[in-house]
Amino acid sequence: MGFQYDVKAKTMDSTGATGIGQPRARIKAVYFVAGTAGYISFTDGGSSGVERLRVAAPASTAGNGSTSVLIPGDGIVFLGDPYLTISGPTSVTFFYG
Repeated sequence: MGFQYDVKAKTMDSTGATGIGQPRARIKAVYFVAGTAGYISFTDGGSSGVERLRVAAPASTAGNGSTSVLIPGDGIVFLGDPYLTISGPTSVTFFYG
C-alpha cells in the first residue's frame, strides 16, 4: 500500500505566510499553546484570501494550556500558500501534506 503524501510539521509564533504551499497544500491538524483568549485562522493565498479554517482559542488561567484539532478526511486544501493569523495563542504547530 502506497502513501498519498508525506506529512510535515511547522511551528509559527507570529502571523504571516506559512511558506508551505505553492501552489497547493493540505492542513491535516493544528496544535496551539494558549496565551490569552483569541483565535487562529488560515486563509487561502494571503491575508485577504478566503478563510478556510478558524479555531477559537480559549484563555488559559495558567498561561500554558494547549489545544489540538484533527481535521477529518484528507484535510483542508489550500490552492495558494496558507496565511496564518494568530490572535491570542503564543505558538501554533500545524501538520500538512
